[in-house]
Amino acid sequence: LEIEAELVDGIKILHDDESIVVIDKPVGVAVHPSMGWTGPTVVGHLVAAGYRIATSGASERQGIVQRLDVGTSGVMVICKGERAYSVLKNAFRNREIDKTYHALVQGHPDPLAGTIDAPIGRAPKSDWKFAVREDGKHSVTHYETLEAHRFASLLQIQLETGRTHQIRVHMAALKHPCVGDLTYGADPTLAKRLKLERQWLHAVRLGFTHPDSGEYVEYESTYPDDLTDALEKIRDAH
Repeated sequence: LEIEAELVDGIKILHDDESIVVIDKPVGVAVHPSMGWTGPTVVGHLVAAGYRIATSGASERQGIVQRLDVGTSGVMVICKGERAYSVLKNAFRNREIDKTYHALVQGHPDPLAGTIDAPIGRAPKSDWKFAVREDGKHSVTHYETLEAHRFASLLQIQLETGRTHQIRVHMAALKHPCVGDLTYGADPTLAKRLKLERQWLHAVRLGFTHPDSGEYVEYESTYPDDLTDALEKIRDAH
């Protein structure tokens, strides 16, 4: 797999220094090249824009210490230096990174706040879906309800672990899938009514100890237009 240097519309740089670059990733962009993905990537954009990226990690995933799904938007960090890569990779592994997401989910979770501790593994008979299963990897999601509306609830979610599709799988297991997440059982009629073409899930905040200064830093991302519009429609529905 090769990195294709290509500038991508909509990637915003939130912070840039010698060691790290923090971006706001738009929907429809993969973090790095992978089998079967021919669209734009974060790594490809940074290379095309002239950023130096740490060479640690698999060649197509250089500098990558975290991932966001193609259909998930929001804040993420990429490492430019080898030391930063090593320090942040360990921080993610040791769960020392504060990862906060907002998700609009169908219905109303009961209780309104709680912790989902359920192992996640590959779904049977699927190469790209995941599911709660006994032999899966330890996965913990903390959630609290920020707003409850007639058809959906806005949740603030903190990830303790970082499994692929973790929030989407855990919310679907509670029978409250992310609005618009047709892969994991969301209502297609509601998604269509909200003109939502992906899951309503956004990485709003990322906090960690800076690998160079040792100071705690925090970066935030506001909702993109498609999520804002869908949320307004949900708020207005009576």
